[in-house]
Amino acid sequence: GMADIGTFKSVDVRAIWPNEASDFTPWLAEHMDLLGEALGLDLEVERMEASVGPFSLDILARDPGSDRKVVVENQLEATDHDHLGKLLTYAAYFKAHVIVWLAREFRPEHRAVFDWLNDRTDEQSAFFAVKVEAWKIDCSAAAPRFVPVASPNEWEHRPPQPDELSERRQRYRQFFQGLIDELREAHQFTNARVGQPQNWYHFRTGFPGVAYSASFIRSGRASIELYIDSGDKDANENLFDQLLERDKEISESLGEEIEWERLDNRRASRLGVRRPGQIEDNDENLGEIRGWMIEVLLKFRESFPPHLDELLG
Repeated sequence: GMADIGTFKSVDVRAIWPNEASDFTPWLAEHMDLLGEALGLDLEVERMEASVGPFSLDILARDPGSDRKVVVENQLEATDHDHLGKLLTYAAYFKAHVIVWLAREFRPEHRAVFDWLNDRTDEQSAFFAVKVEAWKIDCSAAAPRFVPVASPNEWEHRPPQPDELSERRQRYRQFFQGLIDELREAHQFTNARVGQPQNWYHFRTGFPGVAYSASFIRSGRASIELYIDSGDKDANENLFDQLLERDKEISESLGEEIEWERLDNRRASRLGVRRPGQIEDNDENLGEIRGWMIEVLLKFRESFPPHLDELLG
């Protein structure tokens, strides 16, 4: 007979998360990847219920790719002026660049505010209005779905205007755009969608305070690093030292020689694998560097998590 075809039905989000603060916010903090995928960002939670005077922001996060602060406010009902005002207050307080408003339903005038802010602010700022939906097929478990209804224009790969950036910064943006596209599409390595005009890009590892980093460094070299910055110098150096004790084991599993940089005069520490290369190289060399970066990042993703799990677990 004919294949069974299920019916796709919408579920009331309140039936899944009756309470915003005690049900939805903790669930979201555990599933930031789903939101990140919808927005084209990697998101790392810094804290929940972050206080700002008498108010508290639902989730303070950051985008490791550009090291920008992200404020996330949840409202499992129709949007209101009160939440809009609070969101802007939180954004100013945390000097956030990315502002995310999640709601069950957006009033047209609130959506218009986010469109207006995206049109009128610089490209470092991003305002996302995101509808929260839930769906099920027949009697399946409900599946959440995030639908952006307002987002910044360059998320659609707006080509930079020639006079906007120096040629060098444009070359960085182009290089990292190619790198993150391939990492996302071929290797599910990141949710990121937009290259930045800078000489580095960080990717989340799944361990707070630790990033995988791809960069061009001063000595005319391309570099893949494990970048350690938990915000606490002693904790960073402690983790660095424990990893250093496993140098032989890690180098063997990577099949690469590691350069260890404790950076005693800075807060962060890093360890990495390098090769010659700079952004001024010709396209053929840059293509080769990109291939090398991807290969090494994939090895990092295989080798480091077991160690980080043991040391940070």
